[in-house]
Amino acid sequence: MGVVSATNNLRSNDWEVFAGLQNQTKNSYVHAMLTSTSIERAKMKITKRELIKLAGSAGVAVAGVSACARSAAVSDDHLKDMTGDVQPIRVEERKARVAKAQEIMRDKGVSALILEAGSAMVYFTGIRWWRSERLTAVVIPADGDIAVVTPFFEEPSIRESMTFGDDVRTWHEHESPFDLVAGILADRGLQGGDIAIDETVRHFIVDGVQRAASGFRMIAGNEVTRGCRMFKSPAELMLMQKANDITIAAYKHIYPKIEAGMASQDVSAMMSETTTALGGSVQFSMALLGEASAYPHGSGKPQQVVEGDIILMDCGCAVFDYESDISRTWVFGEASTKQRDVWATVKQGQELAMETAQIGVPAGAVDDAVRAYYESKGYGPGYKTPGLSHRLGHGIGMDGHEPVNFVRGETTKLEPGMCFSNEPGIYTFGEFGVRLEDCLYMTEEGPQLFSALSPSIDKPFG
Repeated sequence: MGVVSATNNLRSNDWEVFAGLQNQTKNSYVHAMLTSTSIERAKMKITKRELIKLAGSAGVAVAGVSACARSAAVSDDHLKDMTGDVQPIRVEERKARVAKAQEIMRDKGVSALILEAGSAMVYFTGIRWWRSERLTAVVIPADGDIAVVTPFFEEPSIRESMTFGDDVRTWHEHESPFDLVAGILADRGLQGGDIAIDETVRHFIVDGVQRAASGFRMIAGNEVTRGCRMFKSPAELMLMQKANDITIAAYKHIYPKIEAGMASQDVSAMMSETTTALGGSVQFSMALLGEASAYPHGSGKPQQVVEGDIILMDCGCAVFDYESDISRTWVFGEASTKQRDVWATVKQGQELAMETAQIGVPAGAVDDAVRAYYESKGYGPGYKTPGLSHRLGHGIGMDGHEPVNFVRGETTKLEPGMCFSNEPGIYTFGEFGVRLEDCLYMTEEGPQLFSALSPSIDKPFG
């Protein structure tokens, strides 16, 4: 769930790179700064106070500079990279994704699909770039080869990132990149019709393309992109499984190392360092202690590990672009009767979600079933607290949050290959909260977990 936006004191070049990153990768960028071989230089660029302040405003506890003291302890544990048996997505699979998108476009009467830098561009083409005011985009026509539009001075770097295709069109600073998009459409024999726009493309791009290609109509590209990305291939599932395995292994490693008096940033730092040592690219490491656990995305107030208080952690990593998202809740020391009762109720809701999520069931029905159960126990109603104040779960894949969601009113029916988080929680503002989260993927036989459900509040990792 977490995103870090730490930008103060970055060098101008660092800022340009950071500003263009997608939110889910910013945490990794900051983490890389803080855990690189030039730790002292990273300390000079951003202070502990600034990082914690920024992280708190985002509702996330992340590894501050104080974590450097714990880095050595983690490195001394001789943790081994777990990713040696997996490979990135192959070029052949990316080409097959483009072919599937083209098939959907032809079926829907769509002329072309436009993507800008981000996960969708990586998904279809393998091109890794950042977003800025300068357009870099990919045009996928319903028929024919893909084409790339990018600034002239970026072409060599873009070509380094390309995995297939050769049509790269460049523009100079005084020229319009949108005219190049229109030229690509014309060269592919397209004179009009609908242009599908990936749902994350920014407005100035949509407006620029519309003005340059006035004979076309801009439409939402959800049917095209979701029609591909929502359904994970065996290769994608394998990478997601590895990411989940790493997150669970990191949890198990740090669990006995948590001590009274540790700040949330210390716990988060330990998790991030361990995840990195195991081969995962840290996406977020959130540790909510005591009352902060009552607020799903945390609190900016200082937090420490205290005997008898809740520890709620929400952490995820990526392996070759594919993400995990796992939450665990336990008590440091002996749990109270109320803590045990709430934990057991949340656990029952998570199991009920697994029973409800079957092929052909509307995604919203999964949320409905769990929320109704919690209401029968006196929580809610609806999203009110004490109770489940957020949706039951979200889609997941290359992005930590992807369409569609386990949320009230979602009519999309579950099909094989769909992946979701299953993360019910019960939160009492001013006291504490409990959230248990594991991700699943749909098969013909029903949902399968990437990580085993937490067995108990006393043994959260078995």
